Amino acid sequence: MSMGIAFAISLALAVFVAYPLLSTAAEGRGTLPIDVTPLGDLKRRRLVLYENIQDLEFEYRAKKIARDDYESLRESYTAEAVRLLTAAQEIERSSPEDAFIEQEVASRRAQRRIPPKDEYVCPKCGFENPLPVKFCGDCGARLGDRGQGAGNR
Repeated sequence: MSMGIAFAISLALAVFVAYPLLSTAAEGRGTLPIDVTPLGDLKRRRLVLYENIQDLEFEYRAKKIARDDYESLRESYTAEAVRLLTAAQEIERSSPEDAFIEQEVASRRAQRRIPPKDEYVCPKCGFENPLPVKFCGDCGARLGDRGQGAGNR
């Protein structure tokens, strides 16, 4: 009797765990934002990389990471930043025909997507930051008083 109950519970647990993995109903619904242009994707990746470098600096100064590890990570992050900046410059120097095609693709994708929250968009340059941050990831402009208490004067 108890063996049957244990088997039934095990079977129910296996179905509970496997159902989301085997389900096809969620296809097409991504949880991450889709960038409308390759240049936008590079800018978002660069922003994340800069945050990683800041975190690395903080952890090194707090003595949470060894000097050798810090130097190797710093070197790899710097190399990745150079690669991203070079790729962004190549895209920006592309031919007028390529720019027109990219602009057309971006406009069609923009028609299908949900508009970003205002707190994510830089009022100075219009860059859509992936996270609510204090400074724009593209131009560095201050994005407002988010993160500061209402009692600050």
